[in-house]
This record gives sequence, C-alpha cells and structure tokens, in this order.
Amino acid sequence: MDRFFADNIDYENGICSISDEEEVKHISKVLRLKEGEKLEICDGRQREFICQISSISKKEVQLELLEEIHVQREPGLSVTIYQGLPKAQKFELIVQKLTEIGVSRIVPLETARSIVKLDSKSELKKADRWEKIILGAAKQSKRGVLPSLEQPMSIAQAINDIERNDVNIVPYENERANPIGSVLRNLEERPESIGIFIGPEGGFEEFEIEMLSAKGVIPVTLGNRILRTETAAIVSSAIVLYELSDLGGVV
Repeated sequence: MDRFFADNIDYENGICSISDEEEVKHISKVLRLKEGEKLEICDGRQREFICQISSISKKEVQLELLEEIHVQREPGLSVTIYQGLPKAQKFELIVQKLTEIGVSRIVPLETARSIVKLDSKSELKKADRWEKIILGAAKQSKRGVLPSLEQPMSIAQAINDIERNDVNIVPYENERANPIGSVLRNLEERPESIGIFIGPEGGFEEFEIEMLSAKGVIPVTLGNRILRTETAAIVSSAIVLYELSDLGGVV
C-alpha cells in the first residue's frame, strides 16, 4: 500500500488531507488513485493510519482515517551522521540510504578535503533536492519520522554539536586498535544517541582527527579495506543500528 506523509490530521474527527502539490499530483496522475481507494498516512511523529480517499482535487486530497497501525518503525537509538561533503550524486545516495537504514539526523560537514564548498545560493538549491530524496526514501522504507537534514557545519561547529550525543565515533583508515564492533559492544552503558563522523573523498586530515579525539570522539576501524565515503556512511550506520538498536530484528 502506498504511503504518504499528511499535512493535516484531525484525529478527533478522523480525517486528514494532503496538500503538497507534488504529492497530490503523484496520487492523482502517477498512481491514478480514485475516491474509495486506500493509502497509508503518517503524521511524521510515528503515528500512522490506513486511510480511504474521500475526494481528490487539483490542490488537495481528502482522506478518512479508517484504522491506526501500531508498528514501532523507528529505532530506539538516535543516530547523527556528520558527513564530509562529497560530490552531489554521492551525497544524494548517502541521504537516501541513511534514511532507509534509520538515521535520525544528517549533518553536511565541510572539511579540509571536501570537494564541494557550499555558498548560500547553492546550499538552498541542493538542500531542497536532498529533502525530496529524504521524503521519497522515508515513504519507501515506511519511516515513522523524517530524518532531519541540518545546515552544513564546519568541524569546529560539529564539535560543539556533539554534546547532544551520548557517544561519538569516527571511522579512520589509520586506526588499528579499535574495531567498531568491539567499541560498541564494550560501551559501559547503552547509549540513546550516537554521532558518527564520516570523511569526504580523501578522508579526514590528521589534524581533524586530533581535534575530534581531543573532544572525546573515538576513532574506530571498519577493517583493512578502504571504503568510499558513501560506503563508509552506510556501513557505519548499519553496524551501529545493528549492534545497539533494531536493525536485524526487534530488540
């Protein structure tokens, strides 16, 4: 059953509407759904419903709430990825796959070796594109919450941001002593939030790793093979959610 995020849900009266122009067009022109057909609707706060279309116009789809679905789709662990900015197509793949996996926050990170440097004009244009990719991936993977795409940060800004996380790690190709699995399994307490720093093409400079380590970010190794930045982001978040949360089954 096709899934959408609703703009307005009236829980008391059992109705909701979708007014986003592209979503209305997708329902009426692409899927060619008609009155009386059913959709899954999510409010973006982990409540979801089976709904029946009551009316379709060019500007809005009105629906009736038939049944609430009680499924815990969001992980119990909040994962923030601080992603060193790669080329545009790579970042699009990253935000898509991180959304599917269950990441909570995605922070574009401007580093010494970042190929992409965002100014305010290009940032707005790209952010709009990235948000659309996140929405599509959230619908496909049946997420209950849309991941947050943050404003780009420098390393210094990200170091201030990590205080919101219980644990922070950084996969680093020169690290040998701390396999990521061992580090996660040997944490003294099960964290509720974790930050993962991923370098851009070319990785982090050594001084950036030193800056992160000085603030308590743990360098970890993903093994002896060197992964592309997009692969490292996907693999790291998958390992973390497997070891500490629900990826692979309910915990």
